[in-house]
Amino acid sequence: MKQSEALQILKMGHNAFVTGAAGSGKTHLLNEYIRYLREHNVSIGITASTGIAATHMGGVTIHAWSGLGIRDTLSPHDISSMEEKSYLWKRFENTHILIIDEISMLHHFRLDLINKIAQSFKKNDKPFGGMQVILCGDFFQLPPISRQGEAPAKFAYHSDSWKDLELKICYLEEQHRQSDGVYLDILNAIRDNTVSSETTHILATRLHQDPETVSTPTKLSTHNISVDTENMRELEKLPGEMFEYKMKGKGRENLVTILKKGCLAPETLVLKVGARVMMVKNNFEEKYANGTLGVVTNCDNYNITVKLADKRTIIVKQTSWKIEEDGKVKAEIIQYPIRLAWAITVHKSQGMSLDSAEVDLTQAFEKVMGYVALSRVRTLGGLTLRGINKKALEVDSEVLDFDKKFRKHSKRHTEEFLKKLPEEIAREHKKFIERVAPPGTKKIKKLSTTEETRRLIESGKTLAEIVSARGLKLGTILDHLEKLKKEDPKINLSPLEKSMTKTRLQKITHALIKGGMQGGVYFLTPAKNLLSDDVSFDDIRIARLLLK
Repeated sequence: MKQSEALQILKMGHNAFVTGAAGSGKTHLLNEYIRYLREHNVSIGITASTGIAATHMGGVTIHAWSGLGIRDTLSPHDISSMEEKSYLWKRFENTHILIIDEISMLHHFRLDLINKIAQSFKKNDKPFGGMQVILCGDFFQLPPISRQGEAPAKFAYHSDSWKDLELKICYLEEQHRQSDGVYLDILNAIRDNTVSSETTHILATRLHQDPETVSTPTKLSTHNISVDTENMRELEKLPGEMFEYKMKGKGRENLVTILKKGCLAPETLVLKVGARVMMVKNNFEEKYANGTLGVVTNCDNYNITVKLADKRTIIVKQTSWKIEEDGKVKAEIIQYPIRLAWAITVHKSQGMSLDSAEVDLTQAFEKVMGYVALSRVRTLGGLTLRGINKKALEVDSEVLDFDKKFRKHSKRHTEEFLKKLPEEIAREHKKFIERVAPPGTKKIKKLSTTEETRRLIESGKTLAEIVSARGLKLGTILDHLEKLKKEDPKINLSPLEKSMTKTRLQKITHALIKGGMQGGVYFLTPAKNLLSDDVSFDDIRIARLLLK
């Protein structure tokens, strides 16, 4: 199914499961649907099973949104306590659409608990109280983690509520992350359980090879201890004084322990100036999110300053994680929301897109770990492989079976959609939006086509991603960007740097400068004459846009 077809199905108001391989544009589709709903002032529950995934859409975890928190059961007393909270009543009364991203990491029984909460607040027995429910994710990712004493984890498709939702399956077939055909074939071979000797031979060519891309590779490892060791090794290489920041805890000891285990911030944070770090909590005032990367520019006994990836510098303040009951804080931990980030675990990498990564799968202990780690990287040339074991390239047989069913259902749902006449689809869209939008709502004026391109480039989208999202030709997008730069010479066009290697960009830039300019604009044709035939005019336009 194409993204455009899936979006039309969502606009009809159907409950849906959006799935597809890593890089097929699942989160982008959700963001497009969210934008459409916001144009009509529709109230949406935007959630995900993890904090990092939620930030990709500007949402929160489903546990926090629903009021479920860390519970794994719900007694009548729990429901009664939740119903005393006015903010939950307001949330459920106003919400017509609930989105849950990274559904693969949500336990089946927790999806049923969230359904139970929704039915209680909505005061009916319809699935999720009658809200439109959009589940999104890929079950070829790592499964949910069971806490000590919990039953073995099962994927969400085993839940009763999954069956009750009668989901339209939207299996996205397009690929937007990997532009490298050979690498895409490798990932599909792992996903389809058809890994051959040729597959492993191609992967072996990346053993201990430096990435061909310009960025410093993020190191992915399977075990926390390896990640911690690597981060400390890199920290110790830095000159200067080392500072330690201890986590503080108060409240019931067992609850404090639960908070510490679930918190991404370390109990003892160790930093130096120059340390590569990751923010581990959302802070919408400071405009950073769980997963935002940065570098420490100053730290002492009283202050930590971090320069974020978008070049902003912030003073990081301590924050707290709490467990509350009946409006009272039962436990709380306080720490700076930071962790070292030269290396991260494969689990924490889910949902990320990396230009380059150094991957160590020698100790992979779960099936699909290899697929998750390798599919984070955009190209084969961006991969440095430190080792791999047999288990890393295996996939779960149950997931394979369900995936075949999802593909089959998606094909049927696509055919059903394509049989509808355009005017019939438009009527269904109008009927649903009139049902969920506030009375008298007027559609918000859309951005101009150029401003829509500005929105995407300023959000950090690459040129390939913008072309895909807009459905326009590369030349048209470059026209927009040239117009935007003329209007605002300080516009940040740095995402364009990902369009080509550093060496190629430098070569084209040199040719532009040598070819000369007039009226402050570099000539294209003289530069083209100085370059090899494999350099296109579009390549030269990209390099010209990046010239200061």
